[in-house]
Amino acid sequence: KGKIMDGWETRRRRGTGAAEPHPTDEDHDWALVRLGAPGVVRGLIVDTAHFRGNYPQSVSVEATSLPGSPSPEDLLAPDVKWTTLVPRTAVGGHAANGFAVDAEQRFTHLRINQHPDGGIARLRVHGEVAPDPAWLTALGTFDLVALENGGQVEDASDRFYSPATNTIAPGRSRKMDDGWETRRRRDKGNDWIRYRLVEQSEIRAVEIDTAYLKGNAAGWAEISVRDGEDGEPTPLLPRTRLQPDTNHRFVLPEPVRGTHVRIDIFPDGGISRLRLFGSLTEEGAARLAARHEALGG
Repeated sequence: KGKIMDGWETRRRRGTGAAEPHPTDEDHDWALVRLGAPGVVRGLIVDTAHFRGNYPQSVSVEATSLPGSPSPEDLLAPDVKWTTLVPRTAVGGHAANGFAVDAEQRFTHLRINQHPDGGIARLRVHGEVAPDPAWLTALGTFDLVALENGGQVEDASDRFYSPATNTIAPGRSRKMDDGWETRRRRDKGNDWIRYRLVEQSEIRAVEIDTAYLKGNAAGWAEISVRDGEDGEPTPLLPRTRLQPDTNHRFVLPEPVRGTHVRIDIFPDGGISRLRLFGSLTEEGAARLAARHEALGG
């Protein structure tokens, strides 16, 4: 209707309640958002980029946690408890309005409200994935470092072209910059990424994918693992030649236990994905279940 907007713009409200201090659902616009993965929210960005004369006066954000795959009707039921993450707050136009969140709970859905109407270009939700341990235990073998399962990138040597977190994103890379590419090194060093697994696990197989990296794939890669924050690193995969635009698969001769993994690439270049397949140890499963319960899961 009219201009093509690369965001969410609502029509102008003309009701008498639009200017009320605390409007009802009928007096302001809102949207229900399912998080990409259940987790703990640490911060939010309500971006009104390019909305200069049509941004909302204020916004608020609420969150809830429901099991399964609830419908919009389930989420809007009167008995659903919503927790306020961002109280009603004035925002600016054409701006990335950031909010810190202090709620040590596991959430699955958000409700973003704009008062009374207007436009929001993007909603960014930053935090930590908090997987359901019952699901991971039922799966048995799964990707221990995947972002959607609670894996994390702790540090990386280079983030010039793209974030290292791309390497544990869902699915295969769809284009070159959907992976991790580093600058060209002119020294004798090499690039690396350090990961934290979902919990203590036994790793049984590895995938290193260089999809869409053809003239800039890493030449070689090696992987080490350590058990605990202060554990000594031990080899997981020796230095191995990589091919461009190829998914490399390695079955380990025996399971390797650990909580942290580091991949070194030589000398530079990139990989698109890293997958580490295995299962939780009894100790890791117990810790994950305890955290899940503490977060209200």
